[in-house]
Amino acid sequence: MKKLSLCLVLFALWPLSVNSWGFFAHKTINYAAVFTLPEEMFPFYRNHIELIRSYAVNADKRRYVSEHEARYHYLDADVYEQKVPIDTIPKRWKDALEKYGLDSLNKHGIGPWHLNLVHHQLTKAFNQRNFDAIVRLSADLGHYVGDLHVPLHTTKNYNGQLSDQHGIHGFWESRLPELFVSDYDLFTGKARYIDSVQAVIWQRFEESFAAKDSVLLFEARLSSKTSDEKKYGFEPRGASVVKTYSRRYSEQYHVLLNDMVERRLRASIELTGSLWYTAWVNAGQPVLEMDYIVPTDSTHQQLDSAYRLKNIIGRMEAK
Repeated sequence: MKKLSLCLVLFALWPLSVNSWGFFAHKTINYAAVFTLPEEMFPFYRNHIELIRSYAVNADKRRYVSEHEARYHYLDADVYEQKVPIDTIPKRWKDALEKYGLDSLNKHGIGPWHLNLVHHQLTKAFNQRNFDAIVRLSADLGHYVGDLHVPLHTTKNYNGQLSDQHGIHGFWESRLPELFVSDYDLFTGKARYIDSVQAVIWQRFEESFAAKDSVLLFEARLSSKTSDEKKYGFEPRGASVVKTYSRRYSEQYHVLLNDMVERRLRASIELTGSLWYTAWVNAGQPVLEMDYIVPTDSTHQQLDSAYRLKNIIGRMEAK
C-alpha cells in the first residue's frame, strides 16, 4: 500500500508536461527523493519540498539565459568511445581536460563531471550550514542525476536526428512517463551512503550509454511497421491541439522497452536521495533547521520569465 500511495500522490499533485525528462519527471524525482532521507534530514527537506520540487527545473530554464548551461546536461560519449565498458574516457575532470581539450568537452558535454562538482558544492553548503544553498543545490543535483539516467543524454544522436527518428528524445523521456507513471512503483527505500561518488556517477552513466542502442533500435523497428496515421495523433494541450505520438504507439514502444523508463526513473530517485545523504554525512552531519524559511528566489522568477519566451540557447533536444 505504501508503494501505491506514493505513486498516486506524485501522479495527482502535478499537471502533466511535455517538456524534457521532463519538467514532470524532474519534479517527480526530487519530490520522491525527499522520502528516502533519514529522520535527521527529512524534516528540513519535507519543509522545503515544494521549493525543491519547483527548483528541479531551474537547470533546464537556465538553458534559456546561459550559453554555458546546456553542456552540463549530457555527454556525447560515442564521440570518444563506441561501446561499453567506458574505459577510455577519463573519470577525473583534469585528465579529461588534458586528453580532449576544453573546446571538445564544451561541444560534446560534461554531464558526469559536472554532477560530481555539484555534489562537492552541496557538501560545502552543508558544511557551512548555508540553508539557501542547500535547497538550491539539492534541486539542481536532482536534475542532473535525472539527466544522467536518460540514454539519449549519452549520444550525439540525442534526438534521433542522425537516424531519421527526430522527436524520440521527448518521446522517451516525456511522453512515456506522462502516459504510464501511474503504473510505476516509485518507492525505492532509504537513501544509502556512497563511498565513491565519482565511481557511482560513471556506473550510472555507463548504464545509460549501454541502453541507448535499444532506445533507438526498438523505436526504429516499430516505426518501420507503423503508418503515420497510427503512429501519431492529436491531443488538446492547454488552449491548443498538438500532434504527438499516439497512445497505442506509445504503449507498443513502452512494452518493447520492458520497463526501462520506470527503472531509470527509480534509479534517479534513489541516487538523488543517496547523494543528498552522502553530502550531509561528508559535511559532518550538521543539524538542519526545520523551521528555516528560504527567502523568495528572484533568480527563479527570472528564469521562469526567460523560459516562457522559448528562446533556448544551445542544443534543442526535444524542446
